Amino acid sequence: MNPLVLPSIGLVFWTAIAFICLLILLKKFAWKPILAAIHDREQSIDEALNKAELAKQEMARLTTQNEELLKQARAERDLILKEAKTLKDNIVNEAKTQAHNEGAKLIEKAKIEIENQKKAALAELKNQVSTLSLDIAERVLRNQLQDKAKQEDLVANLLKDVELN
Repeated sequence: MNPLVLPSIGLVFWTAIAFICLLILLKKFAWKPILAAIHDREQSIDEALNKAELAKQEMARLTTQNEELLKQARAERDLILKEAKTLKDNIVNEAKTQAHNEGAKLIEKAKIEIENQKKAALAELKNQVSTLSLDIAERVLRNQLQDKAKQEDLVANLLKDVELN
């Protein structure tokens, strides 16, 4: 066998002593800081997970709150739209009623005005007819009264009519 492959007892002893010394040195100087760093890292990961969970819960709460606000906003919008529609309908109906009343008043005023104009026209016509009648009667009488015999006949006829009545 090859002497390089077979270890001697002295080599094994010194290797074991060196390894034990290395373990003692590592335990004294390296393990505590390494374990403390690992422990700190574990705590920071736990804190980050806890914060992430809290953030997730907060997001869920905010999402629920936003949904509620949206529902309320939609309800308010629907209510406002309903009130606006009712107000519009009332205004339209009121305007129709007012327009109808104003139209009726205007028609009544027009009828009264037409009636007044009609009466005035009839009165004017009567005045003109009576004036024309008087003018014609005056001309006829002048023609008849120019002759003395005709005047006496007219007076006699009028007297007969008076006596008969």
